Amino acid sequence: MAVSQERSVRLGLWVLLLLGAGMEEVVDGCSCYPAHPQQLFCSAEIVIRAKISGEKIVSPSNSSSPYMKMIQYEIKMIKMFKGFDKAKDIQYVYTPVFSSLCGVKLDSNNKAGYLLSGSMWSDGRISIGQCDLVESWDNLSLSQKKNLNYRYQMGCECRINTCYTVPCASTGDNECLWTDWLLDNSLNGEQARQYACIRRSDTTCSWYRGGPPPEKDFLDMTDP
Repeated sequence: MAVSQERSVRLGLWVLLLLGAGMEEVVDGCSCYPAHPQQLFCSAEIVIRAKISGEKIVSPSNSSSPYMKMIQYEIKMIKMFKGFDKAKDIQYVYTPVFSSLCGVKLDSNNKAGYLLSGSMWSDGRISIGQCDLVESWDNLSLSQKKNLNYRYQMGCECRINTCYTVPCASTGDNECLWTDWLLDNSLNGEQARQYACIRRSDTTCSWYRGGPPPEKDFLDMTDP
């Protein structure tokens, strides 16, 4: 998927920033490519539901640079949605201390529940960032919670194309047009919160919503 390439570019920039950590300040902020929750799910190596039980600042033993410091969140994993082949149990996740390096701040005082997605380092640690699917569990819609179980995975071979302007046309049968920005001026609109782009039995891709459809006519409402 195209989102994987964009995610790789973002991770590459993060690595370059860390390699240049000797500079006095980081001049570039975190920038994320707009992505539907399903795209973030499909590009992630690990997707879990967890509660945050603690946090502390850690840094590599061979570096004194503040830009190499990470927040180590201690978690209690509730459910794994993706990554069964990579990890059996996850006790910690890591994120940069600085938001300019895409670090995320989670609530560790109230044992808050989160949906966490990220990648696995070569040493087995899990990293999360602003460009990953990191969201308070209570903020997710019911459809999003259901889609995490299997519908998002069903559409990982599909392409989601973000529409910013009109006209916005599909370039193939394996594509779903994401129009939240056009209709709601938001990337967290109806399609993001209620729909999954899944591959049908005839190999085409279309939007699917498990519950009653909303009063909008821009979506393919046919069940797969």
